[in-house]
Parts: sequence; structure tokens; C-alpha cells
Amino acid sequence: MKVLVLNCGSSSIKYKLFETETADVLAQGGIEKIGMQDSFLKLTLPNGEKKILEKEIHEHAAGIAFILNALTNPEFGAIKSLTEIDAVGHRVVHGGEKFSESVLIDKNVIDMIVACNDLAPLHNPANLKGINAISAILPDVPQVAVFDTAFHQTMPAYAYMYGLPYSLYEKYAVRRYGFHGTSHRYVSRRACEFLGVPYEKQRIITCHIGNGGSIAAIKDGKSVDTSMGFTPVEGLLMGTRSGDVDAGALSFIMDKEGLDSKGISTLVNKQSGVLGVSGIGSDMREIEAAVAQGDERAILAMDMYNYRIRKYIGAYAAALGGVDIIVFTGGVGENQFATREAVCRPLEFMGVKINEKLNEGLRGKEVDLSAPDSKVKVVVIPTDEELMIASDTQTILKK
Repeated sequence: MKVLVLNCGSSSIKYKLFETETADVLAQGGIEKIGMQDSFLKLTLPNGEKKILEKEIHEHAAGIAFILNALTNPEFGAIKSLTEIDAVGHRVVHGGEKFSESVLIDKNVIDMIVACNDLAPLHNPANLKGINAISAILPDVPQVAVFDTAFHQTMPAYAYMYGLPYSLYEKYAVRRYGFHGTSHRYVSRRACEFLGVPYEKQRIITCHIGNGGSIAAIKDGKSVDTSMGFTPVEGLLMGTRSGDVDAGALSFIMDKEGLDSKGISTLVNKQSGVLGVSGIGSDMREIEAAVAQGDERAILAMDMYNYRIRKYIGAYAAALGGVDIIVFTGGVGENQFATREAVCRPLEFMGVKINEKLNEGLRGKEVDLSAPDSKVKVVVIPTDEELMIASDTQTILKK
């Protein structure tokens, strides 16, 4: 089965075309700067080379059409006809409490996604544009929605509720939802396959860390807690997001700086985190380079970044009653060995020991980093959310 996976952002569209029976990626690429004069499509050719196609793309429907034309291009396309596409799987950021699993898209599903727009105003409307574009161009091709929030719908109420008036939950559904669910689900399952242990009998802490980041506690195959909350701001220190911060400090800053709700949202989402602390940037590679040069604020930002990860692992070990497997994934988790070491070394009291020689320099590979005498397995599992979306799409259609 050939499944096209789409991830539509506010000004971008990423795509991958899978042959699901073999998990082969037949084509992949993405459009950037939709609605701007210098928009373009960057795709990967079968030989691994990159190709850039420049074109003014004013909106998502035109972008989807451009991608489909590229897929069937006689020179560099992956298929001869659009009739070869059996289904389309969409990443949808927020499913609220309405969706606890991936679903076949129909009018009722679209209406429920629209109802979640207030919870993810920057993401869900863009996701819907992709769904609507495919409906217009390929009306007979089935579509599946895979939700970032769905995996975390197994959290108990005591984990997802906030200590706010209950009426706010009843009126506005204010609660912790969590994100990166497709990644947490994929890497936790894949880690167990890799280690040869039963998924439904493990206590797993998955660390999806990069410019954005979240940690999940998974017990017997179900998410029981996660660090992101009502929005992706809560939890870890991230590239430009603040992570956990006292709400009282925010109201204080609003008063002192004369900020409205939009201003404080910009502050905690785009001006904080590693960027705000270091004053250098949000890319952890830049921070690592500055740390090597002895920059004090870069060192502080790195220490805060690593400490917050370590603190959440400790908290979730308590929530799980122990931990069997710790998984690192995401841009930093897969590639930044210094962070893995800084997180794991102080956890030796929990029985966490890694092979530091194996860890050093390791980038982007599935590896068991555990030392022989470690009581906890520590693994690196590169995430593949698109493959998970394609797999869900195939499973739903086969049903």
C-alpha cells in the first residue's frame, strides 16, 4: 500500500510517500514559506541528492497540488500516476478529549477537529487545510487523522488536571493534554522491539528532546504522565519556550512590562528557553560551541536544559514505581552525547549506568547504551513519526 503522509504547518507542508508493506520511503520533501514571495519545494531524489523547486505558493491547496505534481514528475517523480496513492495520513496536532486513537476522516471527524481549533489555533487550522486540499484534489482517496495528543489520553485525571477551579475544565477543557504523542508511542514500542522485551510489561520513560521537548511516563504500554500540558509551553526548557514557570511570575511580568495576553504568549513561546537564557540562539549546537568557549550564560542554559530533563526522569520514575527503560530521541536525544551523559551520570543512584565510550560521538543510531551492570536499559531510538502515521493509516484501512 502506498501512503502519503502530510504534516501541514502554518506556512509549511512536509511530506513522505511510503510503501507500507516494506516501510520504504519512496519520496520525501517539504514546502517552506507558503504565502511569501520566496516559497519553494525542497525534495530528496532517490540517489539522496536534494532538489529545490522555486514557485510562488499562496496557500496550502496550491502547495498540495505542487507536491502531487512533483510526485508524478517524469524526471524525478516516484510514481507514474496519482491513482497509485492508496491513502493519505495526516498529522493533526490537537484532538482534545475527542480522540484517543487515529481515525478515518469523515465529515463528523472534521467537525470535531474544528471544535479543537481553540486549543491549537496555530496548528489545527493548518492541518485542516491539508485535509481539505486532498479532499478537493483526490476526492476518492481515503484519509486518516493521527493526533499528537491521542497517546496521552490514557493519563489518569489526577495527572492531567490542574489545581484550578473545576468549572474552568468544564467550560473550556483546561487540562494537561501533552504532545509529541506519535513520537513517544513509536519510540517506546520500537525500544521494546529492539531490546526484545514485552511492551505491555515495561516501565518506560521516553525523552523526546530537541528544540521542542517533552518526556512521557509509559506503564504497560499506556501513557500515564507527560511534561507538556494544555499547550506545548509546559515542562522542559526548550529552544525558545520557557517550560515550567510560576504563573505568578508571568502576571508580575505582564504588569511591569505592560504586556497583554498575546505579548506574554510571545515571551514564553518565542523569546524564552535556551535563547532567552543564553542570548545566543535556540540551536543546541550553537550552545555547545559557546560552552566550549567558556561562555557563562551558555553554560547556564545548558545546565538548566540538562537539569530539567534529569528532574523529570526522577519524577516519572517515582510516578511509575521504578523504571525499566529510558529512551532518548529527537534532535538532541539522538545526536548530543554530552546531554545524554549529563542526564544519566547523576542517575546512578537509580541503577542507571551507560557505556560512556559507546555514548561518546554517537549520533542518530539505534543503540543500547547501557553498561553491563546497569539496572535500567538506556537506549537511543531515532524517532519516525511519519512511519507511525503511515502504519496507522494502513491498519485503519485494512480494518
